[in-house]
Amino acid sequence: MGLNDRSRSRAAYSRACQLMPGGVNSPARAFGAVGGDPLFIRSGRGATIEDIDGNRYLDYVGSWGPLILGHCHPAVVAAIEYALKRGTTFGAPTEQESELAELITLAVPTMEMVRLVSSGTEASMSALRLARAFTGRERVIKFAGCYHGHVDSLLVEAGSSALTLGCPSSPGIPQAAARDTLVLPFNDVDSLTTAFNTDGDRIAAVIVEPVVGNMGVVPAAGEFLESLRALTNKHGTVLIYDEVMTGFRLAYGGAQGLFGHRPDLTVLAKIVGGGMPLGAFGGRGDIMRQLLPSGKVFQAGTLSGNPIAVAAGIATLRELMKDPPYDRLESLGRRLEAGLRQAASEAGISHQVARVGSMWTFFFNARPVTSYDVARLSRTDLFARFFWKMLEKGIYLPCSQFEAAFLGTAHTEAHIDQTIAAARESFGELG
Repeated sequence: MGLNDRSRSRAAYSRACQLMPGGVNSPARAFGAVGGDPLFIRSGRGATIEDIDGNRYLDYVGSWGPLILGHCHPAVVAAIEYALKRGTTFGAPTEQESELAELITLAVPTMEMVRLVSSGTEASMSALRLARAFTGRERVIKFAGCYHGHVDSLLVEAGSSALTLGCPSSPGIPQAAARDTLVLPFNDVDSLTTAFNTDGDRIAAVIVEPVVGNMGVVPAAGEFLESLRALTNKHGTVLIYDEVMTGFRLAYGGAQGLFGHRPDLTVLAKIVGGGMPLGAFGGRGDIMRQLLPSGKVFQAGTLSGNPIAVAAGIATLRELMKDPPYDRLESLGRRLEAGLRQAASEAGISHQVARVGSMWTFFFNARPVTSYDVARLSRTDLFARFFWKMLEKGIYLPCSQFEAAFLGTAHTEAHIDQTIAAARESFGELG
């Protein structure tokens, strides 16, 4: 295992750059944060992937989170094959959609009703529209460093003031789409309280990741989430949990099940689709019934509840329910965390290892990472060098300091020890 010849990947990337912007269909794949050209992958099995040059790697990306069961899990592959032989799409209801919805509502009790969509972005966008319609308000709170898909009103940034309204962070987003988004610092109770004291009667929704994955892994403090629930209850604001990453990963009922929380709406994707394009949003029945055709809030999708994606999702959730892997993943995570800490300390590397269950990030940062402002202090130059050194040793990590890495059921203690040994060697080479 390891990075050897890359000539085919380089040729494939050169071709792709002539056909697609930046040669990729999602920016995270372009290796822009670490330099160099991306690898082109041709297959995966269990905990490993293989590129088109024949190099094999131990995979901690897992397609950015969905593959908790590993690549090509037999039950998921069999479910997809069975569904495929019956038809790829019908544009009409199927019983399997209800089966997946029932599995979701049983696992996540706060999701009394569910709407299936095709991506996490679509789920976030729809949940916000629904919250605005339900409350009759327009303003929304999000937190710096949290990513909820490429929804216009959520691709915003703000200044240091807690009450600074968002401005577009991408060309093509109208100022009007961002002006009602309030961006607050994550884990900051004082800023949150000030925002509600000032604007509470105009805030339709707050959307938050209970464990952030897109500034690296950063868990929300208990006091922060408790204040968030109390303030939204007091002001009649819809609380939306974005569990696209954490849903069915930290526990079968997601982060809210693990921590005992009760949001009003929840956004899901990744694991709930078993590696296929599928998302979902759901929550309180009185809110969800505002959607067409039972209510007036428009939301639709030709491929929503696609039979192939639904089959993969059902198979994945049933495997997780039949043989819950969460204690074992926690054990593997502890082993990896302890090994990385020891190896980095021995090499004199300033670091933080942030982990919740099977989600983890190694930060080149001397300070505990609790917010985006602290995450930004990380040594991204060191991470880029570390990334390539680990790749040379056969370890495939997320290609950004600010992305979560993931463990899955296909990882073993031997894989963890292999990773720690590679990290120890790589830390020593950083100098």
